[in-house]
Amino acid sequence: MSVPRPPAPSSQGLGWAVVPLLTGGFGAPASFLYAALRRRSPALGAAAAGYGAGVVGTCLGLGSGSAAGVALGLFLFILTWTVSTAHALTARPRVYPRPDVRGQMNEQVVAMARQRRSLREAARKIVADDPVLARELRVGRPDLMPRQFDDGGLIDVNHVPPEVLSRLPGLTYEMVDRIMQARGQGGGFVSAEEVAVRCDLPPSIVSDIAEYSVFIR
Repeated sequence: MSVPRPPAPSSQGLGWAVVPLLTGGFGAPASFLYAALRRRSPALGAAAAGYGAGVVGTCLGLGSGSAAGVALGLFLFILTWTVSTAHALTARPRVYPRPDVRGQMNEQVVAMARQRRSLREAARKIVADDPVLARELRVGRPDLMPRQFDDGGLIDVNHVPPEVLSRLPGLTYEMVDRIMQARGQGGGFVSAEEVAVRCDLPPSIVSDIAEYSVFIR
């Protein structure tokens, strides 16, 4: 079974964060309004309004024709540009939170486990419907190679050698010996419950054995 890889680092939100820088602050109102709607944040909405006021003041000052007005417009332009750029870069982690890497990896592991279970169910259906085909596919026989069919990790209790049988969860070496003796003396088994009865296994491990075992006659 392959090991799930952690998601690659995300550049999400980088484009949003550099909008104020690339537009000289004129794109800041729209950028922060989008962020406010995205995060439902009154604070970001207030920032959008503030940067909007800065842009309006810049335009009015630069277009006033007076030296004082132009100076005020330039001051507002530089202030809006620098503050909105710094604000966007610092606010980016809140606007675009990093993905929960551990949670995503857990989801991948769960999905893989469910896929393995579905493979075991499909293999058991083949065993029930066509035992000859199951033997040809080497279902439950990880000791036989080559083997291309993926049965999800099943173990054929009736045929595998003891070292493979010991892979079943909960089995000790002493339990494996008992199963091998019972198999040799009384023939194969038909279920995990029969194995438990004939070999005196603890009831607590029967369900785990049943999950990963198959019984081909």
